[in-house]
Amino acid sequence: MKPEFLTPPPLRLRRLWQVGGALLIGFVVYMSITPYPIEIPVEHGDKYGHVLAYATLMFWHAQIHSAVRARIGWAVAFIAMGIGLEYLQRLTDYRTFEIQDMIADAVGVLAGWIAAPPRSPHLFRYIEEHWPVSL
Repeated sequence: MKPEFLTPPPLRLRRLWQVGGALLIGFVVYMSITPYPIEIPVEHGDKYGHVLAYATLMFWHAQIHSAVRARIGWAVAFIAMGIGLEYLQRLTDYRTFEIQDMIADAVGVLAGWIAAPPRSPHLFRYIEEHWPVSL
């Protein structure tokens, strides 16, 4: 059991952060299967998009879940989601299946984990401490 002084207080706006995370997941799923994805106008721009999307997902959920076991669970889930979405794309006639996209997703998950607290400031706690309104 952790000493009380090492255990951070729970997030006041946890439900809001969870809803935001669910919306981000939904956005990534939608962008992965739509025939009109966001185009990044540089060479291999889609790979940068994959890394950014999955880094954002992991970073966001790492803000909510500080326990290593929970973060491992999210990381595995996001990598599996990226793989699954590539196989779904294979079933369409307007998207392509690429192993490199799966690798970019996994790199993004790793980057999001590395960028998350405690290596960086806890943004959700900062926002809650400076939030002018109590929800």
